[in-house]
Amino acid sequence: MMACSVPFNKKNLDISFFVFKPTIVIIDDLVHELKHFSLTTENLGCVQSSIFRSIHGNMIIWYGAWPRQSSKEKEELTSTLKTMLTNSISTMAVLTDHSFLEAYGGESRDGSSTAKFSTGDILSLNSAVTTTNDLNDLCYAVLAILRSRFAKIEGTISGLCFKGQSKPRMVCMHVWKSLHFCYSWILNSDQRKWMMPYLERFSIEMKYDIFRVVYVSGDNVVDFNCVSTHQMLENGKEKSMQGQVMQN
Repeated sequence: MMACSVPFNKKNLDISFFVFKPTIVIIDDLVHELKHFSLTTENLGCVQSSIFRSIHGNMIIWYGAWPRQSSKEKEELTSTLKTMLTNSISTMAVLTDHSFLEAYGGESRDGSSTAKFSTGDILSLNSAVTTTNDLNDLCYAVLAILRSRFAKIEGTISGLCFKGQSKPRMVCMHVWKSLHFCYSWILNSDQRKWMMPYLERFSIEMKYDIFRVVYVSGDNVVDFNCVSTHQMLENGKEKSMQGQVMQN
């Protein structure tokens, strides 16, 4: 199985996130178009890409990794990508956000210095926007939280922190062994109690969501016209667990 591999601290790699809100009922059609978009980005230098689909909400994230570029080159690349997306998916989704980030730290169970994820894996993402003056301090605080708590969180495979390049933004990503472990952590842990000492000085709104990886570059791009019975059963389980999460 193909996998995306993200080094914890690699200064010659830029990470791009493009966030979409679907406007169509059949989300698989949007995912399929984004898979083809991923293939075309390889000609622009994208070294690996992936698609994350929100389990709780109506959100799709396209992830791309690129060789390090200048600010001007990234502006030109962003403009090119937005034009390509407008031509391919403008009738399917609204682009709500996009940014370039860099990884600056992480943790893993196997002792490696990379976070890896493949199609079918579960990811949780925490994100926050702050001021330019507070960005470095916020990033340090979030990395401190990750390093102090990672070993105590059952079911995590790796954790990775990203720092915004053009926007004062922080993103923290966890890769999980299963959706069950992710939900168990959310439902049973008192996150606010141990996070606040690190974050109380910042005026931020921390956003959180859970995603399933539905594609990584190298996967075969096949047009599926139906949903398998197994997938329908999994979706039913997720909706049941989602109800519990929303009530807490």
